[in-house]
Amino acid sequence: MIAHLQGKLVEKTPTQLVIDCGGVGYEVHISLHTYSLLPNSDFIKVFTYLQIKEDAHTIYGFVEKSEKEIFKLLLSVSGIGAAIARTMLSSLDPKQITHAIASGDVNTIQSIKGIGSKTAQRVILDLKEKVLKLYDLDEVSMSQSNTNRDEALSALEVLGFVRKASEKVIDKIVKENPEATVESIIKQALKSL
Repeated sequence: MIAHLQGKLVEKTPTQLVIDCGGVGYEVHISLHTYSLLPNSDFIKVFTYLQIKEDAHTIYGFVEKSEKEIFKLLLSVSGIGAAIARTMLSSLDPKQITHAIASGDVNTIQSIKGIGSKTAQRVILDLKEKVLKLYDLDEVSMSQSNTNRDEALSALEVLGFVRKASEKVIDKIVKENPEATVESIIKQALKSL
């Protein structure tokens, strides 16, 4: 198993990198989340996951070790392959995925391209306890803050704000103050949007 690659960044696109390690160029598949976190320097380090199939050896790379762990958890679910796991991590950041799984939010997971309702339910069923234990989350507080978050998000959408921008602002507010009421989340979000 290749745990990480460290070397000169030769080529970079939103879906893959080529890293030169001692004269050997490794093609590494990445998510949009990892792409957004890549440093501007020529010398980089990425944590990797090597997938071996009979017709291909594919390396997936991650700037954050936590994203790699979530990727591996997603692969453990029946029906989720590396391509869908990478799409999930490109559509939502790792924290959003863990929160959606921990709170049983089927709609958020189902909103990802290629994920149907049965697969979304299977992801939650298979991973909820692992995620709660691994990230030391409390199920009650997760569902409460998620309800407030969802209500605030819906209210901002009704007011005409773009969902993606609103989600980022609301997630930051909820992270800083998990006990925030719906009203205070909306008021703070309106100041930032």
